[in-house]
Amino acid sequence: MTGTWTDPTSAFDPEKPFRTVTTDDYMSPEAIWDETRRFKVPTYGVGRLRYYYKWPGHGSMLWRRLRYWPTRRTVLRFRGEYNPKTLRREKTIVDKRPIWWILGFIAMAIAPLFAPEEGQGALLAAAAVFFIYAAINLCWMLIIGTAGIFSLASFAVAGAAAYGSALLSIQFGLPWWTLPILGSVIGLVFGIIIAIPAIRLEGFYYALLTLGLVELCRVYVIQSKVFGSATGGLYGADSYIPEDWSEHAQLMLGYYASGAVMLAALTLFRFVNGKRLGRILRMAPEKREAFAEAVGVNYRAARIWVFLISSLAIGAIGGFYAAHFRGASPNLFAFDTLLLSLSMLVIGGLGRAEGAVVGTLIVVFVDRVLIDWGPLRLVLIGCLMLFVVLFLRGGLFGIKPQFRAWRDKKKSERRSSRAEKGGEMLPEEATETPDKDLLFFRRFDKMQREFLKKLVTDQVIAEHRQNPLGQHSEALERLLTYFRRQPTVEKYAITVVEPFKSYRLVALSGVRGVAPRLVEDKIYHSPEEAHHGLFLRRVQDLLES
Repeated sequence: MTGTWTDPTSAFDPEKPFRTVTTDDYMSPEAIWDETRRFKVPTYGVGRLRYYYKWPGHGSMLWRRLRYWPTRRTVLRFRGEYNPKTLRREKTIVDKRPIWWILGFIAMAIAPLFAPEEGQGALLAAAAVFFIYAAINLCWMLIIGTAGIFSLASFAVAGAAAYGSALLSIQFGLPWWTLPILGSVIGLVFGIIIAIPAIRLEGFYYALLTLGLVELCRVYVIQSKVFGSATGGLYGADSYIPEDWSEHAQLMLGYYASGAVMLAALTLFRFVNGKRLGRILRMAPEKREAFAEAVGVNYRAARIWVFLISSLAIGAIGGFYAAHFRGASPNLFAFDTLLLSLSMLVIGGLGRAEGAVVGTLIVVFVDRVLIDWGPLRLVLIGCLMLFVVLFLRGGLFGIKPQFRAWRDKKKSERRSSRAEKGGEMLPEEATETPDKDLLFFRRFDKMQREFLKKLVTDQVIAEHRQNPLGQHSEALERLLTYFRRQPTVEKYAITVVEPFKSYRLVALSGVRGVAPRLVEDKIYHSPEEAHHGLFLRRVQDLLES
């Protein structure tokens, strides 16, 4: 739809015909405003702010004084701040992991009371195995996650400690409480032997070495008569579980004793990982050992210390294993046990104590409780491990930061959409701008440019080419008015190279004493031609804005 515009100044000379120009229909300037009002940005839950419950009071009055003895670690990490709206002091719990740990321990303590009578024995036995495996994995996590040593011989250390302590108990009649002590000594000696090649070997080569050591131990135990090659294990060691107790009482005692071992391993993990050794190793992660040693940090010594402390603890757990099961079996050196333990760490997440515990809980539940599934339970564990490796960074406990990263990405996309449709200023920039009139001016300017873009048509350009100076149609006059009131900085203008012969386009600097810059090399030979060239360049900038 087009219309015809008649030049009203043509009436001044009635002898000449009226000048008419073909133009588009009238468009209301409020069209863009109406479109903006009708546009509704869809909002989703991912755009909300993180929810933190605000506790009243000061954050450093009470909780910072309560510390875990003998460390300086506080019980809970609080952040105190003033609310600018209510002008009241508030505190927020920054790290809620201690609360979840306490709730988890309470659930473990009362779980036997709510276990179903049918299959209660199997559940308590599986839970005791879970506690022992979780304790070993916590110490193993110190070696792999904190020290960065890819050792696969942790269960070999536990097996050697269990076999050695069980053999000494049987041969010399030692009581059960000496088995963890003997196991810790055996584990320390075993750890020293394994730590020697760790000084020179790294990564894949050290993993192969420890894997060969595990296989060597398994073959030796299976073929050795001393360690029960004929009976399938070495049994007969003293145990802390009285034989004259009922089966249920024995299982309950084993459950809580194994839970205490896991709690001790968790305390050791927190103590090593949160103290100086752990901080040194976290300061110099993998591939930055040279930088750490250059600044005076004995990185290799710290790794060996963590390795020896973990080996000592794993040996003690091996001695407890012998006291719990009254002996040891070659399954501790089996390759499938090693793979299941690796799947526990991978599913839970490397470098996290909660990852080692929860990963062990999942794998032990599938392997020991769903035993009726047969080989399908191993397929299920493999599928879980494959899913975690492919889609989750950092195991199950990496879901939260991964989800937050995805949510922040969606929030950024939503802000960009609002900025594109609602104004020229991003919400973050708008909150930091003291002059809010600038925000509304830029939004109005954007809406005005969107409206003027729709007025740029071939008819308007042809009208300006025919009559660059003088009376114009409404659409062309709106465009020219907008161009004229632009700020002086980088505003296009015409400079006369030679009067009445040559003209060029320049851009004004807007600073007194600073000469304008040339925009192009084209020379115009008349003022009308220069005005039309100036108009085309401004239109081009408008369409590109």
